[in-house]
Amino acid sequence: MKKVIPFRRIFIFQLLFLIVITCHPGIVSAKSSPDDNSMLTEARNLAKRVLGDRAGEFVFKRLENDTARNAFELSAWGKKIVIRGNSGIDLASGLNWYLKNYCNAQFTVIDSHIDLPEKLPMPIETIRIRTPYQYRYFFNVCTFGYTMAWWGWEEWERQIDWMAMNGINLPLAITGQEAVWHEVYRELGLKEEQIVGFITGPAYFPWGWMGNVDGFGGPLPGSWEESHKELQKKIVNRERALGMSPVLQGFTGHVPESLVKIFPQAKIHKTGKWSAGFDGTWFLDPNDELFQRIGRLFIEKQTALYGTSHFYSADCFNEVDPDTNDTAFLARMSRSVYNAMASADPSAVWVMQAWFLYYQKDFWKEPQSRAFIGAVPDDKLILLDLWSERFPVWKSQKSFYGKPWVWNVLYNFGGRTCMSGNIKAMADNYKTVLESPEKGNFSGIGMTMEYFGNNPVIEEFVMDRVWNSGVPDTREWIVNYARDRYGKKNEHAEKAWQGMLATVYNTHKQNGMFCCERPGFYDPKQAYRSGPVISYSQDTLINALEELLSCPAEFQKQETWQFDLVNLVRQVLSPLSLKWIKETEKAYHEKDLDKIRKYRQLFFGLITDLDDLLATRKEYLLGSWIEEAKSWGNTQAEKELYEWNAKNQITLWGNECTEGQNDDLNNYALKQWSGMFRSYHLVRWTKFFDELESSVQKNQEWDRSRFYSESCEWEKSWCRQHEQFPLQPKGDPVSTARRIWDKYRGSF
Repeated sequence: MKKVIPFRRIFIFQLLFLIVITCHPGIVSAKSSPDDNSMLTEARNLAKRVLGDRAGEFVFKRLENDTARNAFELSAWGKKIVIRGNSGIDLASGLNWYLKNYCNAQFTVIDSHIDLPEKLPMPIETIRIRTPYQYRYFFNVCTFGYTMAWWGWEEWERQIDWMAMNGINLPLAITGQEAVWHEVYRELGLKEEQIVGFITGPAYFPWGWMGNVDGFGGPLPGSWEESHKELQKKIVNRERALGMSPVLQGFTGHVPESLVKIFPQAKIHKTGKWSAGFDGTWFLDPNDELFQRIGRLFIEKQTALYGTSHFYSADCFNEVDPDTNDTAFLARMSRSVYNAMASADPSAVWVMQAWFLYYQKDFWKEPQSRAFIGAVPDDKLILLDLWSERFPVWKSQKSFYGKPWVWNVLYNFGGRTCMSGNIKAMADNYKTVLESPEKGNFSGIGMTMEYFGNNPVIEEFVMDRVWNSGVPDTREWIVNYARDRYGKKNEHAEKAWQGMLATVYNTHKQNGMFCCERPGFYDPKQAYRSGPVISYSQDTLINALEELLSCPAEFQKQETWQFDLVNLVRQVLSPLSLKWIKETEKAYHEKDLDKIRKYRQLFFGLITDLDDLLATRKEYLLGSWIEEAKSWGNTQAEKELYEWNAKNQITLWGNECTEGQNDDLNNYALKQWSGMFRSYHLVRWTKFFDELESSVQKNQEWDRSRFYSESCEWEKSWCRQHEQFPLQPKGDPVSTARRIWDKYRGSF
């Protein structure tokens, strides 16, 4: 059991960092909260899902002497733990805080270790904890593609539980949006084929919503719209029942080109090309009266379907510059977006991703950003500083000119499955905000990663800040994390995590494997998606693995420990494929066939061993991703469409194959999954080595351009194949990991 901190010390500590919270009209006040029975029922049901039969040992009550939300209270009552709060979030967060601080337990975004003692530890005195943050945000628009494209209610229910337990009160909730667009454009008179030609396939929804692509991955079947309309209702109803304010969607001006056939006088213009050869999309001029009509209609239709908590996401210029830098135009644009929301919902608050202010910083100088942001009332716009841990935009944009803003951690792009996230940089940048007199209307904390599923330590570190004011010593924090992860303190576990903290969790780079790239020799001038050149000490990471393997046998039976072991072995092996391809290139130039064949065997052995290693864990199965996609189809044609969406997103990401500095989107969503290594990577590299050997035998130069073109065509065909992949883990993760590590430990 952890040392119990006296209430007085906790209270004083909290007050040192307390920020005065002004209740926002969009965040539901205590007076308008669900009735006590509903709130308490939601908390009890959540506890049952997390704790099973032990949930009855926790009693949930309203915090009578504190009408504000954003606080919880813990006390003992006989053999039971009493948790008080004024929302489901407060109560769930109180439960999570108790589990961590008294029971060395952990319920992460992807897994859990909860082994409660026979007798629950009792607080010595009443403890009250308050969060200083008005807004606690979660999700990136892209997360709905890279992480949650195929989620059903089972996955969403667990995710909502986790968010409640971590104090999230402002989650992005944009599932089911395609049904709203369908209703809007049907009412405006567009034909069915014009509407479905505009809406993307499920894997590409985020980029359709943000105005980057039209129709790609479609046409979307009507059955999808119906099923996800019902799913969204469940999502927002549960979130609101727990006290969250779901952020829905607003209108940005992105419209189908065919709109001019219905409204020939409409002023629409085409943007420049986006990435990977995707053509420009069409936007309606903010001065056109049709802009307000569509914007209002969208909010009305959406509200009729999903209700509202008055927060709306809208991203007008995601990775695409406006046609002009004229400040008057930019001000009209943002004013039109907001007015369209407010005309349907006078309490509307615009929640804006500030990514464009970083990604397109050469365009958005102070006059342009100030005009765009300043045209909306201060209390009607919230800015999300998306990548605060590395490129904090609040510094260069004068703390967003008085608007409330949220500090976020991004850390993962595209869902690349590697151990990554610079925890020290997160702590340092967070501390800078807290201590800065120039932080302006700093109002919250959140996470905007494009994928979660491989680094639960990052989500735990960031979300731990919601209910624990100030900045922890990261080395001390990681000791507590390891203890909660496996249920008790252990020297080897602590050393393992200190080693990871000093290496993979001390870099912004997402270091992966060269064998996941399109085959070819390594070019140091090229910025590979896989990040094959590691940015940390390999020896330190190897020592971390050896320490993890030295943990006691009782740890090795735990799901959390087994996941960490497989994840760490995979990461430690990452540099080998680059090492061997460099040796292969040297042998090629020396015309040494024996060495080429030697490294071919090593290279192929690594690929198949990685496939076997990752097959032992449910988190790393290609089959799950594909079958979850296909499960939404009602016909064979629908299943095949979703399968293509799922496979294309994690490989080509489009239809273009451009040789050069990753000027296409190939490998952007790179996955190191079992099934990918044998069916995708191994096939391409086999062709590469075959051609290499043949060119040496014939004394000819290997034709890189021709190979690249042929490889691209094969990748397209792979996306159309229907190979079945395992849906269940195979093999023992511990013995498999030990066997594979024993095989390669002398290769570095």
